[in-house]
Amino acid sequence: LEKPNIPRPPEGIPQNLADHARLMCDILVLAFQTDTTRVSTLKLNNDHSYLLFRHLDVHIGHHELSHRNNNDWLKVNQFFLEQFGYIAHKLDAIQEGERTALDNSMLMYCSSMLTGNHIATQLPVAILGSAGGRLETGRIVDYLEKPNRKMCSLYLSMLDKFGIHLEKLGDSDQRLEEI
Repeated sequence: LEKPNIPRPPEGIPQNLADHARLMCDILVLAFQTDTTRVSTLKLNNDHSYLLFRHLDVHIGHHELSHRNNNDWLKVNQFFLEQFGYIAHKLDAIQEGERTALDNSMLMYCSSMLTGNHIATQLPVAILGSAGGRLETGRIVDYLEKPNRKMCSLYLSMLDKFGIHLEKLGDSDQRLEEI
């Protein structure tokens, strides 16, 4: 870019959670767009926090909310997924040669629980982007009944797409075949 393509945010840290999350998403996209980095982690919430989501009309702290499986839990998770979609949309609008920044990226969204009540046996994961054409897109892969259902197996498969071939990572030495 020759000049910024979004308005400069106001000084200071936004006190509105939605504005703060959006600003953090914009910073991530800007880092990819300027090639400052191509590896990033964006954690919008600490699962053990008592962060309130007043902008969603949720007035229970996040940790307490994680002990429940109700509409408030759903609202908060939809908010997080909207941020993920926002990042993907912004990256898809950035042209990089014949592809977009999204095409050249692999974005992973994950949560520490599928539902409230601390059920962590099925973790939702979404991957967007095609890793520069190395990742098949437009599909749903269900690992619920598969024997090698480990996050570290997913991470090994993801690393392979970028030419990083480790023998073992964490508790896994196997890749997920469909990735």
